[in-house]
Amino acid sequence: MNPLLDFDGLPRFAELRPEHVAPAMDQLLAEGRATVARVTGADVPCTWDAFVTPLEDANERVARAWGQVAHLHGVLDSPALRDAYNANLPKLTQYWTELGHDERLFRCYRALRDSAAYADLPPPRKRQVQNALRDFRLGGAELAPDRKARFGAIQDELAQLGAKFAENVLDATNAYSIVIEAPARTAGLHDDLLAAAREAAQEDGRNGWKFTLHAPSYLPLMQYAEDRALRETMYRESVTRASEFGRPEWDNTPIIARILELRREEAHLLGFPNFAEVSLVPKMADTPEQVLGFLEDLAQRARPSAERDAQELHEFARSELGIERLEAWDLAFASEKLRARRYAFSDNEVKQYFPEDAVIAGLFRLVETLYDVHIAPGTAPVWHPEVRLFDLRDAGGTLVGQFYTDLYARETKRGGAWMDDAIGRRRTSKGLQTPVAYLNCNFSRPVGSRPALFTHDEVITLFHEFGHCLHHLLTRGEDLGVSGINGVEWDAVELPSQFMENFCWEWDVLSRMTRNVDTGAALPRALFDKMLAAKNFHSGLATLRQIEFALFDMHLHFDFEPDRERTALKLLEEVRAKVAVLIPPAYNRFPNNFSHIFGGGYAAGYYSYKWAEVLSADAYSLFEENGVLDAATGARFRDEVLAVGGARPTAESFRAFRGRDPQVDALLRHNGMISA
Repeated sequence: MNPLLDFDGLPRFAELRPEHVAPAMDQLLAEGRATVARVTGADVPCTWDAFVTPLEDANERVARAWGQVAHLHGVLDSPALRDAYNANLPKLTQYWTELGHDERLFRCYRALRDSAAYADLPPPRKRQVQNALRDFRLGGAELAPDRKARFGAIQDELAQLGAKFAENVLDATNAYSIVIEAPARTAGLHDDLLAAAREAAQEDGRNGWKFTLHAPSYLPLMQYAEDRALRETMYRESVTRASEFGRPEWDNTPIIARILELRREEAHLLGFPNFAEVSLVPKMADTPEQVLGFLEDLAQRARPSAERDAQELHEFARSELGIERLEAWDLAFASEKLRARRYAFSDNEVKQYFPEDAVIAGLFRLVETLYDVHIAPGTAPVWHPEVRLFDLRDAGGTLVGQFYTDLYARETKRGGAWMDDAIGRRRTSKGLQTPVAYLNCNFSRPVGSRPALFTHDEVITLFHEFGHCLHHLLTRGEDLGVSGINGVEWDAVELPSQFMENFCWEWDVLSRMTRNVDTGAALPRALFDKMLAAKNFHSGLATLRQIEFALFDMHLHFDFEPDRERTALKLLEEVRAKVAVLIPPAYNRFPNNFSHIFGGGYAAGYYSYKWAEVLSADAYSLFEENGVLDAATGARFRDEVLAVGGARPTAESFRAFRGRDPQVDALLRHNGMISA
């Protein structure tokens, strides 16, 4: 049996092959179209049971099967799988586009909304119907036939361009490496990084140390390498990936221009003046102007802090490091030196206290304390030997959900960290279907007999992604369209993830999840106090950098008018001139690897990180008031935010938890911009 056609349990990754993809998707798409024809028949009433349920059944099968393929494309890429993915992507895009502008389905949902039975539907189902009607409008259901055809062609091309954009970034990342044989050039680099680099070189049959553009190799090199020329080389190679400076077939410049052109055309077809307004329809924010005002206000608040950060960094580099002109490839190095000087610790020192097993155990203990659940290893086929599965159960031992962890970087995995859903929670004819999530990171793997060691920033990343997992796993929704993360406004979906980051700065949490890899000693309180004192070190610069990207994204999709001279890169330079206090070199091609907005779902939505950070900081402030490990507050957050998922607007969920509308003060306080 084709493993992609088995929906009785967890995915059968051990058996899944590229040749399974086409036959499975062809069958499921045919079944989906047959279901659409059946439920829109004249003799079928437009009721939940007769119309919505069978349609949801068919479409979930399509989404679950394709989700496995897309997941493997992101974490275990191969030429054969990439070919299968790209060959079938147009079929999937066409199918979802057909559904999105099917007048028969649109008519049935409107009939359901207008029926007497609608009043008796539970609120989550009413919200799902309203969301469906909104999405049909955004899917082109009201367009004339010729415009529908064009809309469908746009969706198909955008899907292929987005996939190609991400593939180019991965290929360009994998294409570059440097092997250093002279020990003098490794000065400043720590033993953990050197051991991994030597192992990588040996795998290639080389002597010396191999460094790549993957984060576990690149980031610590930029922080610690004394060799300034090496830092410059690595920086240039990183920021010019997938641009005209590399192989022409990997250049994302024309892809960016075409994506923007198509999004603009899509917006005009739907009757919107720009793509930003299309993007904001299902979000909390109302207008592009509101988002820009929010970002500009935050930038104004952050700028004095960022200017102080930049000035002290320049002065320190000049007086202490002998760097007269601070360049982009010096920033991480100089920052780490300054932080070590001021607070008398380094990232690498802290890293020795965060072996993987202690961190994972501490994370699970926190979640178990707050939400009255239990997490234990599970058993299932996996896509790579380093992948693990865990079961999450309630206090009575009932299975609540499951999640996979895939934590280490490798050449077959796209960069960054992300959570994705494998199975959603819903009530079916067979009973309650429990949710399953993927948690993916790009951390350094174990080297030799030593366990994987995480930096504190990586611990924060892990907590962030696990927050997304909890949003998916702890839902009590039984209707797929609003269960877990489904139906949650995109600019609120980061609330549970950013909320979890706060616990990484709590002694009662951190002290119980550390163990020195050599001595076994827990993290010393004195070192934690130094970390806490340094928490907002250069937070102004970090905040402005995120605002810079968010403003670039919003202007790009709102009021940007391209011509031969005014490209996306030119727009970014204009934004930097207004916002940034540190300007990168002219050859920097950040847009060419900005996968969030060109290869992911954050177009005209990158502001969501800061928008949701206001919500998450304010939500966490209730824990600060009641005790960060207070189970009653944890139960309230679970009941009013995590369990509700997309079943009601996030603003209502926030008010139900916090007792009022969100306020920005907690965010400013957490970032050191106002006093406690």
